[in-house]
Amino acid sequence: MGDREKPGLVAGFQEHYGDLLRFLIWRTGDADHAADVAQDTYFRLAAIQESEKPIGNLRAYILRVARNLSIDRLRRDKWLVPAETVAAEVAVVADDAVSPDEALLSKERLRLLDEALQALPAKPREALLLHRLGGLSQAEIAVRLGVSESMVTKYVAQAMQHCRTWRQRLDSERS
Repeated sequence: MGDREKPGLVAGFQEHYGDLLRFLIWRTGDADHAADVAQDTYFRLAAIQESEKPIGNLRAYILRVARNLSIDRLRRDKWLVPAETVAAEVAVVADDAVSPDEALLSKERLRLLDEALQALPAKPREALLLHRLGGLSQAEIAVRLGVSESMVTKYVAQAMQHCRTWRQRLDSERS
């Protein structure tokens, strides 16, 4: 672009949208998922403050942002518990027709999950709950907790690892 001013991130997004969408479809293997990540990319780019230092390769920068968001989404989706599973667990606890053994087992699993969450340090627990239950973005959580976005990522990862370990322990006890 030489002496001309570099286009803004949103203008660059619009210019490279076709490449971005092809990249995301190739990366995710799902056009709907790719469109969702592309939308997330747009919002992320729109929220970034333009810096004094120009971005050398705008297309590469946009694809990197999209790649990172795609990875975040895949990680999040891996840990999301389907609403039907939660509803089934609640129904088991609340249903009078359920055998006392099943109800006791479900109550015990919920108690153990609560124990696992309570065993976490305060900030990782709060970051996980705000992310999973509150639906807040990492930026919003960072503001609430007074930490950087990268620290929020670490807190959520720590909490998820803790819950993964808890779940593995629970599964091995049932086997």
